[in-house]
Amino acid sequence: MIDLYRGKHFETDSETDRMLINDAFATINVIWPSVSVNYPKITVNARRSEDAPRAVVTEEIVNYWWRHYDCQREFRRAVKDMLITGHGWVKTGYRFVEKGEDDYDNSDELASLAPESIAESDLIITEDRPFVERISPFDVFVDPDATSMHDIRWIAQRIRRPLLEVRKDKRYNAQARQEASPSHYSKFGLDSYLPRRSEKPEDGYVEIWEFYDVDRNKMSVFCDGGDKFLVAPQEIPFAFGHPFVFIPNYQVPDFFYPMGELEAIEPLQRELNETRTQMMNHRKRFSRKWLYKESAFDQEGRNMLESDEDNVMVPVVSEEPLGGIIAPMPAVISPPEFYNQSSLITADIDRITGISEYARGALPEIRRTATEAGIIQDAANARSSDKLAIIERAIADAARRLVMLAQQYMTGEQAIRVSGKSSSNAWMKFDRDYIQGEFDFEVEAGSTQPMNESFRRQMALQVVDAMAPFATAGIVDMQRLAKYVLQQGFGIKSAESFIVAPQPPAQPEVAPPPTAPSAGLPPGMPPSMPPGMPPGVEEEMPEGELPPEVLAQLMQGGMMPPGM
Repeated sequence: MIDLYRGKHFETDSETDRMLINDAFATINVIWPSVSVNYPKITVNARRSEDAPRAVVTEEIVNYWWRHYDCQREFRRAVKDMLITGHGWVKTGYRFVEKGEDDYDNSDELASLAPESIAESDLIITEDRPFVERISPFDVFVDPDATSMHDIRWIAQRIRRPLLEVRKDKRYNAQARQEASPSHYSKFGLDSYLPRRSEKPEDGYVEIWEFYDVDRNKMSVFCDGGDKFLVAPQEIPFAFGHPFVFIPNYQVPDFFYPMGELEAIEPLQRELNETRTQMMNHRKRFSRKWLYKESAFDQEGRNMLESDEDNVMVPVVSEEPLGGIIAPMPAVISPPEFYNQSSLITADIDRITGISEYARGALPEIRRTATEAGIIQDAANARSSDKLAIIERAIADAARRLVMLAQQYMTGEQAIRVSGKSSSNAWMKFDRDYIQGEFDFEVEAGSTQPMNESFRRQMALQVVDAMAPFATAGIVDMQRLAKYVLQQGFGIKSAESFIVAPQPPAQPEVAPPPTAPSAGLPPGMPPSMPPGMPPGVEEEMPEGELPPEVLAQLMQGGMMPPGM
């Protein structure tokens, strides 16, 4: 299937020309970006009410980790494995790296195997984080009697490492790593088991196995050619069990390994190559030839007949009629249906894969209305939605393992960048106490799909039209609505720079009531109190309720509410 994707379709050499139309490559590269091009939006929900505040912090942390630690890049590689071979693997673990003057840098994927507690030291900690990485489908082996990940009894990973690295790795048993011997002299190639003249044994590779006994919850590490364990059998150090996440494509009942996109179209792909090769050879064989009587032309006449020049006079030495000395040779013409086979095969491939001409970015031969095109696209999206759900579940499972690893192994305080409501970012410090709790992880539906620019702008403008009646009623925050349109509809991150806060409405200036002479005021009423206000109200009136001039107008107009 990998050779089919990369265009290596012919297993033998040929002396004749052959045509290769790599429809398998086009099929994979239509589906792959449609389900995994964007960063996912991982949501975290607490299972218990007391963990709700930590769920908010954990959601920000896991989304930051997914971007900052290149989890998306590794996961996209596994998604391509899933589409081509039928399944993909990602591995989660925790990486803790200390660097000193004489210490070996354990920065590879096996750093997750150190179950012992990490003691404080004067060394520099360069990495203290969980990780996600893609594992080759050829390097993961499972129980052959299993039919799914729920009934496997064991799972193992093969890792090829240079011999010198294995002998320096202090996480392994000292005697076992010194007795390790090379089993390969190249990571690739059929001759990788044979030593080369120019290479020393130290230049070889050791085949290491991480073996996880799921039934007994045990794990061990050993290598080919050794009698001792590099890591003796012990309890699996992870709270969630083995560290592998399985990404299936089209599952087959009672079989562990699913089907990929290319397995069903392989015969059609080879038939397409054969058909186009025949068409090419037929075009090469089609050339105009003439039958002529040799005695009717001398050497000069024959040269003129074979010439490519236009308007050439050909001398004829024979006295016979021209119709009897030269005539075109009849050619065998293939039926027109022969040239339609390529279109039929391509249509079969599209039907099997469920990819429409709209998904491929091609213009349809038949003009359709927007409603018809929408119905066709919705039907095509049904299969991609199922595939998208598989990918989203795998991302959620990997995110859950990242958080559980951090809850178990994180040693110190870390910081993440948090995007607030404005375009500015803030930094938040946390330790593993901040993320303790039981959570459910989900991926926002469609967050990994590419966003169509025209559709996004149209949707944003439709939101504005739908909210117009509510805006006139004064129950919509117009600043937030404008920010949504600029960010979601046009992709402007700093939308706040375009929005000006509305000014508060100016209060109409009220002319102060004519001040009566002091002699005309009731006894005990201060000159600043409005007429008609009983003494003592000024002291009882709560601050900030109504301005004095407004209160005076209400009292003069008889609109003062009771108890005021």
